Amino acid sequence: MDKHAAAHVLEQIASFLDLKGDNEFKVRAFRNAARAVETLSGDFAHAVASGALGDVKGVGPATLEVVREAVLTGRSSVLETLRRDVPPGLVEMLRISGLGVSKIRALHDRLGISTVAELEVAARDGRLARLPRFGEKTAEKILKGIEFLRRTGEYRLFHHALRQAEQLCRGILALPGVAAAEVAGSVRRRCEIIRDFDLAVAGTAAPQEISERLAAFSGVRDVVGVGDAAFTVHFEDGVAADIYYGAPDAFGHLLAWTTGSARHLELLAAHAARHGFTLDAGGLRKDGAAIPCPDEATLYRSLGLAWVPPELREGGDEVSRAAAGKLPRLVERGDLVGFIHCHTVYSDGTNTVAELAEACRAAGYRYLGITDHSVAAAYAGGLTEETIARQHAEIDAVNRATSDIRVLKGIEADILVDGALDYGPEFLDRFDFVIGSIHSRMELDQPTMTRRVLKAIDDPHLAIVGHPTGRLLLAREAYPIDMDAVITRAAERGVAIEINADPQRLDLDWRRCAGARDAGVPISIGADAHSIAGIANVDVGIGIARKGWLQARDILNTREVAGFLEHAEARKGR
Repeated sequence: MDKHAAAHVLEQIASFLDLKGDNEFKVRAFRNAARAVETLSGDFAHAVASGALGDVKGVGPATLEVVREAVLTGRSSVLETLRRDVPPGLVEMLRISGLGVSKIRALHDRLGISTVAELEVAARDGRLARLPRFGEKTAEKILKGIEFLRRTGEYRLFHHALRQAEQLCRGILALPGVAAAEVAGSVRRRCEIIRDFDLAVAGTAAPQEISERLAAFSGVRDVVGVGDAAFTVHFEDGVAADIYYGAPDAFGHLLAWTTGSARHLELLAAHAARHGFTLDAGGLRKDGAAIPCPDEATLYRSLGLAWVPPELREGGDEVSRAAAGKLPRLVERGDLVGFIHCHTVYSDGTNTVAELAEACRAAGYRYLGITDHSVAAAYAGGLTEETIARQHAEIDAVNRATSDIRVLKGIEADILVDGALDYGPEFLDRFDFVIGSIHSRMELDQPTMTRRVLKAIDDPHLAIVGHPTGRLLLAREAYPIDMDAVITRAAERGVAIEINADPQRLDLDWRRCAGARDAGVPISIGADAHSIAGIANVDVGIGIARKGWLQARDILNTREVAGFLEHAEARKGR
């Protein structure tokens, strides 16, 4: 069990305790511990084994014991006991937008509701609307939340699926007789949400032996199709992994066939047929003879194609462009020189300016843009003008102390309901750059929300539109907004649009990236990091940019600091 899984156990315990009405300090202790474990840097296994985890702020004796048990046994007796005491349907309700713990308790105590199905009935027959602090609008919102949950309930966020897939892949590679194993499917294509994940595996051992060994892995509930070349591993947490097994000399075909979307594979097979080949699940053949494909490059080269990056294999025009040699060099992590959009202890982050600067310097960045929340975001510790003066003095001190990285004075200013940016124009002049984001009043209709954002774009202080649709994957749909109008105005005003790399946002959607680029809009990749651990969000954002066909030249923070600041200053000049 890694630190992310351990943090999930602690967070689940906190939710169950909260739903039971347990001591609020105990609930908070488990939530704080979950956050501390999730953001822990260094070797997690060593920290647990040595007892050093107990010295981490936020981890107390009780929570430490839970983590130790989870790491050693793969289970938590505390969590299992709570699951027996609290109906699991109540925890599921926490995933419904508009339902907090207090409302769920009220539903359970007053109406005896224990499942999402019972909640839906009560919302439709009027009982829910008649409860104090609910009403018809809340009932309507909950029905929409239930519909959203059912549509997305079988999915997981990309980064969670990636971790589990890579962990299983490492375990398979360690098995005798396995020559190669790689994550495939929608995870390899870096889709933002994942249902089940796929692995391509090659070796000399019999499929029976591999599948039987997998059945003994920790956390595995069962294996379906033992002995077959394709079998499914079911985990205790409900996730399933489809394993495809073949010979080493056909691994390239197997990996390509299990990675591409259905449409990509159709296009690939059609291209093969036009050139005298047969390509299907059984392999690549010419005149009935199998063509060995030990790696993907061999497969694509045999078909007269450039190798197609996995992120692009969605069934657009990637095959025809590969045939014409016109695939772009997609942006890579090493192209980014600026790390932007992060929060410090001044608002709702957990690290200081100096700590973030050192971590970003160590990660190879040449500048760092601090963007704490503005004063309107009181719930997130939004900064007053006096607090910003103190932060700017601290940034100046950090810049004097190091020449390896430059810290920029940024702000994530709330776009207020009338479209104005938080703070006045004269105060906004103090910042090196401004990200404008919406954090409130997301229920506005599309025309009103669109006018709100367009007005913000007209403000010459605005350099970047942050998380432009406000979506939270698997939790909240995007607010209604005309993104075509936003992209057009951003292009006219020279404003960048962000790919927010928080794995729960990934907003701008990759499907919009190429259109924004073609309109002339620079794209920034912002980590939205609230801790040093959040620096890794950038890797997820890079995947979304690549999936959107973006190159280094399309990304604002691939520019050196002078070029980045020129963008912000050019806005002020308008």
